[in-house]
Amino acid sequence: MKKINRREFLLRSSAAAALASTPGYAYSQGFELSGAFDDYRAMVCVFLLGGNDSFNMLVPNTDAEYNAYAASRQNLAILRSDLLPINPVSLAPGSAAFGLHPSMASMQALFESGSASFVANVGPLVEPTTKSQFQNQSTILPSQLFSHNDQQSQWNSLNGAGTSKTGWAGRVADLIESEVIDQRMATNTSLSGTSLFQSAQSSVAYVMGQNGPLQFTGFSDDPTSILFDQKTAFQAVLDAQYNSIYERGFAEIQNRALQAADTVSTAITNAENSGVITTVFPSTPLGGQLSTVAKLIASRVELDMQRQIFFVGVGGFDSHDDQNQNQPGLLGGVSDALAAFYAATVDIGVASSVTTFTQSDFGRTLTSNGDGTDHGWAGNQLVLGGAVNGRDIYGSYPVLEIGGAEDVGGGRMIPSTSADQYAATLAKWFGIPDADLDVVAPNLSNFAQRDLGFMIA
Repeated sequence: MKKINRREFLLRSSAAAALASTPGYAYSQGFELSGAFDDYRAMVCVFLLGGNDSFNMLVPNTDAEYNAYAASRQNLAILRSDLLPINPVSLAPGSAAFGLHPSMASMQALFESGSASFVANVGPLVEPTTKSQFQNQSTILPSQLFSHNDQQSQWNSLNGAGTSKTGWAGRVADLIESEVIDQRMATNTSLSGTSLFQSAQSSVAYVMGQNGPLQFTGFSDDPTSILFDQKTAFQAVLDAQYNSIYERGFAEIQNRALQAADTVSTAITNAENSGVITTVFPSTPLGGQLSTVAKLIASRVELDMQRQIFFVGVGGFDSHDDQNQNQPGLLGGVSDALAAFYAATVDIGVASSVTTFTQSDFGRTLTSNGDGTDHGWAGNQLVLGGAVNGRDIYGSYPVLEIGGAEDVGGGRMIPSTSADQYAATLAKWFGIPDADLDVVAPNLSNFAQRDLGFMIA
């Protein structure tokens, strides 16, 4: 940690304490809207659990850069002849300066059509950090770098050098809570368990299964069934008057779960029966989750939704071993599922209103451990949708050289773009004013560029 004076320490401490502990902190920045949103927008976070080796997902394809990549990656390097060429619009036409992993043909097509882009060399940072600053410990660094749980928390909460009980999607939901009070479903919905990403101070995320809400067992809506009587009796218990705040709280949670399960299940069934989604999704866990998300988006009018944030996750990316055997299926699975989801948003007619993006624990080391890679830092992320400034690479792609300017040791690449900038760019598109982006991304003020430019305003 770099040394700071007493005044700076007190300023930072008081600001952090105010943000973490003050009721209604989300509105303290003066966030004002003229009324409810007049459009629909959704963000879909696809978390690649374990740490995606994204320098094999997006590979440099010019002579010098590819040679540095191949020398660093050794037996893990993708053959140049196997790369799927892409042509970013910011580079010379036909330069084919980058290629995708050969299993990602679906993503190649999306990129070339202008519906997808990459954000390069991005990761958690508290402030801009150079290799010498890292080595001299003269900069503030995110806590517990290279640890799975801690770095998942970093991406989900942007907590920097401290801790946070809220995630950046949760803070977004808090900021807009008063503007979406008529929604029949929570702003935040997870199909992959409870996530810090959607934890909030005020708003409550809805957690459901891959195919829809987890139903209460022992209940029925058929009046001729004894299970109907059980449901009626249970509802009567919940509706009773209780003196204890804990009893009232428990009843409220159960009531909310019952109502949400019925409402959301009906909406999913209606979307299935409508036939509006003609795209066939891959029969994979990620394909199943994204298929359900598509059905919920198709039900946006029925549910009076204006803003939604979805969290889905897929594991298997902790590639310490068997990387060459497992990575094609992992990246191919992500590519195909994301392409199907984008096609479904076209079916629904909301492709420009839905933005999908990836997050992952961290990138992997450039060096091979013989059969795989170890925990790294920076990596490359995908963004796709009709509102994405597509067919380009944002941020600064590093030279993948062991011991090079961006390698802080062991082939771990230092981020040149922060996760705060990445999140803030998405939140701004979602409808958060610039003045309140520092609530969403607490370290954003340390970086000159607040908007990375990958979203159409």
